[in-house]
Amino acid sequence: MQSQETATSIESIPRSQTRGMATSAGRARTALSAFAVIWCAAGALTLITAYECSSIFHPSSLYYAVVLWGWWGFVACALWKIGEHKPFLSGFSARSILLHAGAAAVLGYAHLVGLWSLGFMGLGWYAGFDKWKAFHALLCINRFGIEVLVYGFVFGLIGIVQYQLHAQRERIRSLELERQLSAAQLRALQMQLEPHFLFNTLNAITTLVELGRQEEAVEMLAHLNTILKSTLKRTTPEKVPLWQEMEIVENYLAIEQVRFADRLRIEIKVEPSALDSLVPCFLLQPIVENAIRHGIAHCESDGIVEASARRDGNLLRLEVRNNGLRGGTPSRPGNGIGLKNTRERLIHFYRDAFDMQAAPLDAGGFQVAIAIPYERR
Repeated sequence: MQSQETATSIESIPRSQTRGMATSAGRARTALSAFAVIWCAAGALTLITAYECSSIFHPSSLYYAVVLWGWWGFVACALWKIGEHKPFLSGFSARSILLHAGAAAVLGYAHLVGLWSLGFMGLGWYAGFDKWKAFHALLCINRFGIEVLVYGFVFGLIGIVQYQLHAQRERIRSLELERQLSAAQLRALQMQLEPHFLFNTLNAITTLVELGRQEEAVEMLAHLNTILKSTLKRTTPEKVPLWQEMEIVENYLAIEQVRFADRLRIEIKVEPSALDSLVPCFLLQPIVENAIRHGIAHCESDGIVEASARRDGNLLRLEVRNNGLRGGTPSRPGNGIGLKNTRERLIHFYRDAFDMQAAPLDAGGFQVAIAIPYERR
């Protein structure tokens, strides 16, 4: 019971809040990584400075180096935390320049005073020096200028790194929003397509029941059940192997064969090498439906629907055609959502990397030919 309540409470957290928690955790990890780099750099500079002064094993030299670079380590960490809330380089202005120039002067002066005072408080690196001579030597213009330059270097480096991180986060956020928008658009197209197919099929079943053809209606319902099971397993509109798409087409054609009986003849030709190719789900079904509704339904004699798939190098070529009306009169392409919806979904998945041709045939009938990139999972 407790685990169920916990699961329920987790599921009840809004998705936006979950993303916010993930973003905060990511920023915390980034800050920890930045602090680790800062203190590693400060530690390396401390050892180098102690070695240059005397030795890393000489206490006075080591104390001096620790105070010298530990100060800038704390300043760098403080600048990083401030920059997380307001990136330095994104709001650069005359006011911010003056603010950081003043901060550099104050921190530089405080640092030098700290070095001077601690040197005469038992740490020993100014032992034997006159106090005021050491003060004037330490606070000369050259040393003060170096302090300001060090602040500028730390500020600039942190600003550049955080600007790049901020730009990267914005790019990721933009891509995520674009992905969500594309998924929403595709889902809308899918929702437009499936009720259209379902309505037509249920209408056909109703007609069979009214005509007293219950056995055929039951058979049609069985095929519809298979299609719906396959469709409902997919949580989002996606690409599926061609063999799965062909299963839906075959079940749909079985439904239509119940309706038209001997008036409908089906020919499906799929090369084995094309079966594992990925195609957008529900790509062929609306085209086949169009071929029957606007072609075969108007034929007084036998109607033929041909569907083929073959691999052509890096392309997968799909064709659906009907023989239309006899006597050379082309079948009507119709004004339904099938072809328009198919083209929009192809644009979503492939942008400009596809070709779709829909045109009447000279001998009568209509053909839809699609060429898409050959892909495998």
